[in-house]
Amino acid sequence: PAVNKKKTGCVMAESLAWRIKVYLQWTGWLQYVPNMMLVLLLGFFILLFKWLSFPNTLLVFDALFAVALFTLCFDLITVKLNFRPEEAIPPRRDHLDEFDLMLSRKSCRSFQWRDLTPMHRDEIFEVVKVWTDPKKMLGSKPIRLEYIREPLRVWPVVGCHEFLVAIAPKEYDRTAILDVGRSLQKVVLHATRMGLATCWIGPGADHKSIVAKMGSRFDEAKDHIICVCAIGYPSWYIPTAISLIVGRVQRWRYPLQQLFYADAKFKNPLPFKEPPFQRFERCYEVCRWSPSSFNAQPVRVVGQPAGRRFDFYGANSSKYYTPVAVGIWMSNWEKGCEALNIKGSFKFLEANEIDVKAMEHDGPVYDVSWICDGV
Repeated sequence: PAVNKKKTGCVMAESLAWRIKVYLQWTGWLQYVPNMMLVLLLGFFILLFKWLSFPNTLLVFDALFAVALFTLCFDLITVKLNFRPEEAIPPRRDHLDEFDLMLSRKSCRSFQWRDLTPMHRDEIFEVVKVWTDPKKMLGSKPIRLEYIREPLRVWPVVGCHEFLVAIAPKEYDRTAILDVGRSLQKVVLHATRMGLATCWIGPGADHKSIVAKMGSRFDEAKDHIICVCAIGYPSWYIPTAISLIVGRVQRWRYPLQQLFYADAKFKNPLPFKEPPFQRFERCYEVCRWSPSSFNAQPVRVVGQPAGRRFDFYGANSSKYYTPVAVGIWMSNWEKGCEALNIKGSFKFLEANEIDVKAMEHDGPVYDVSWICDGV
């Protein structure tokens, strides 16, 4: 009984901590908790060193406390309360080629409160219409990118109030999830060319609030929310803790040798610099820097010896976020090949046409192959 009481107490404590975390997350306060904890910690050390009569050390902590408190107040005033100067609308990026455009795109965590201009909104709607056309899909199931123009409960993004919600049929179809990733990434890249900021949001979106905001546009019996994409104008004002974390994560990616392979056992890296693979070198890079949930990069590619076929795999058995990531890679790969004037298309191969070996305990999952039209 004593053990059971102890376990019950631990579960209750964990449950309470989780509820507090979720509350802070969905109310938009979690981003500021690290700053608050730092201020409190420094305040504790100031009191401690004052009591111990360490004047020199006290001066150092006084200075650190002042900086931390100023940073916290600045974040709360400029971001949480939105009391800040109006920022400019970024210019278009029409001068960039496809590769530089894809590499320039970064996930935005802080948006201006201004609405998209009618011209920008109409252009996005046109692109959405193009890339949700059933003729553009690889699969037979329809997907939708629904527009919402009001704040949603998302994390860690702040300031955004315009979103595209990616919806696939409730009945699971992996090809439809691939189409979501591929199609939404096409829209994201066009938005990047327009000078707009975007952020893919997967686990950081509260689906209940999204369903409520969509109303009759969402049928719980038929629809399933795959992910959300925030879209708007980037803001310079961002919570310090988020800025530090995001900056570190966005600068890191797996090396190419761990993403592209020459065999289905995923042991030998693809010889990127050697014929016939060297002509795809820039395609490898834009795939490597593609966005993925938690920066997990759960996609692997096997290049066949002749350099005419590349097989795309999900690196684990995730039913949603991994195929979305594969779809994003597909979009970037297509864009890159088009820019290089290498003609080809995606095709689903039969099991007897590919050689799948276990890469991890729960993977890989073969998804699709890109096949070149010519040598």
